[in-house]
Amino acid sequence: MARFFTQAEAERLLAEVEPAIQAAIRLKAEYQSLERQLHNARNRIAMSGGAQLDRGAFLLCKQRRDSIAVEFKTAVDRIQGFGCILKDLDAGLIDFPTRFQGKEVYLCWQLGERGIQFWHGVEEGFRGRKPIDRHFLDNHRGEQSS
Repeated sequence: MARFFTQAEAERLLAEVEPAIQAAIRLKAEYQSLERQLHNARNRIAMSGGAQLDRGAFLLCKQRRDSIAVEFKTAVDRIQGFGCILKDLDAGLIDFPTRFQGKEVYLCWQLGERGIQFWHGVEEGFRGRKPIDRHFLDNHRGEQSS
């Protein structure tokens, strides 16, 4: 079951969400770098018939990549465990479910933004973002008002 946030609740959570997203982005980049190294090593192995393989370095790189994959999954699970929705990790885009005039909508935040300043309908997505105004604040609800 989805958790619904007020803007204030989501704002408070940003102190934990933001570093978690930054960690996930860093881990994803590290995983991709290690995956490229392994891909390049496999290509060198194929070209040389395996004669120029530093087996220890290759295995260490593979183990590190696998370890990073586990850490990355844990980081993503942590972000989702807050109750928010990870929309686009590369952009650092997060939605926080809320209710506005009886409908589920999303408070929308992107890494680098100062606080939560936008919202959009469930079907609208990022392009449908609207500024949070007084009317929205007066008519949106979190958990306490089911």
